[in-house]
Amino acid sequence: MSETIISADIVDKDNAARAAELKRDYDALGERLDRRSIAIDAIRDKVEKFAVAIPSWGVGTGGTRFARFPGAGEPRDIFDKIEDCAVIRQLTQATPTVSLHIPWDKADPNHLKQAASRFGLGFDAMNSNTFSDASDQKLSYKFGSLSHADAGTRRQAVEHNLECIEIGKTLGSKALTVWIGDGSNFPGQVNFAKAFERYLDAMKEIYAGLPDDWKLFTEHKMYEPAFYSTVVQDWGTNYIIAKELGDKAFCLVDLGHHAPNVNIEMIVSRLIQFKKLGGFHFNDSKYGDDDLDAGSIDPYRLFLVFNELVDAELAGAEGFDPAHMLDQSHNVTDPIESLMLSAVEVQRAYAQALLVDRQTLEGFQDTNDALMATQTLKAAYRTDVEPILAMARLNTGGAIDPVATYRAAGYRTKVAAERPAVAGGGGGIV
Repeated sequence: MSETIISADIVDKDNAARAAELKRDYDALGERLDRRSIAIDAIRDKVEKFAVAIPSWGVGTGGTRFARFPGAGEPRDIFDKIEDCAVIRQLTQATPTVSLHIPWDKADPNHLKQAASRFGLGFDAMNSNTFSDASDQKLSYKFGSLSHADAGTRRQAVEHNLECIEIGKTLGSKALTVWIGDGSNFPGQVNFAKAFERYLDAMKEIYAGLPDDWKLFTEHKMYEPAFYSTVVQDWGTNYIIAKELGDKAFCLVDLGHHAPNVNIEMIVSRLIQFKKLGGFHFNDSKYGDDDLDAGSIDPYRLFLVFNELVDAELAGAEGFDPAHMLDQSHNVTDPIESLMLSAVEVQRAYAQALLVDRQTLEGFQDTNDALMATQTLKAAYRTDVEPILAMARLNTGGAIDPVATYRAAGYRTKVAAERPAVAGGGGGIV
């Protein structure tokens, strides 16, 4: 049996205080859904099986280009991060895997595997880092990595990605996510076509190093740190990359990596339709790539994304098997609390999308009844599915109220006493 970080007695005590009220709320919602010919237990069962990966870097305190303000009890290394991820998994029962970032999380792969297995955790996609320089690296990525004009720098970046694959093979990972910050800050700084050609050539080498049962996820981002041009700047370029590389290459969609007001759910639909949707980095944004908690700004957009995902799931879309991961920066909150709530918000959007009356919606679409079509979506979105989410957690051994249980356990105070305080410093995310 897997170890737990927080005492089961604390979880059980908090759940016991809330169980009767939850049952009443669950039964009442069940009656309402039954009138809509929806079986609440079937929705709950699907929610119980839905999972989203935790990014290892997400349990640390983030920052901006201007400053970073460390939080109490920050993880000192990847092994502390794994313990923090275990808490999130224990209380939400929605985050069974951790996504590592190399070289930030570089350690003996067998030790990593042992540390994670103590808590029943596995490993999701590996993430390479060629957007910043490691302390022991020979050549700098200041002016790019996989698209760099210098062949030696490109070779270094390729080798780093191949190393990530080797580490992942030991850990049991089945995917590599590649995001680069390559681009330019001034017109004329780079030749667009040559830079993209160099990138594709380098990515083909990485692709050739994939095991047969692995996937390669490429991630697009409109800007930052390159503010004039970015080599992989939008979903169209990302789709070209996936088509050029082959059947194991897919597009990863980060919800914050788009221009304001871009129709992300339509991008998701297009990628599903052409069998190139690899998965997601879930977060939220107000102005740009803000990496805010999932569902904190525009929960309806998150629902609309899941409306497309559930539509594909129910239709049995060919090759449809997207990976789900959170990708956030926590500057003013406890990262564990934010990640728990974000995991719940992703589950909420999934549950709401499962409530959409798709037969009725299709009828309104076919008759061009725009008003009733959108109201059909709103009926599902306005449904309070919290009792379903809480019951799913209770049934699988989690906490009815994860944040309340976490605070009652005093975990942050405990680790703050064990982990040395980190001094504040300059900018840059963890």
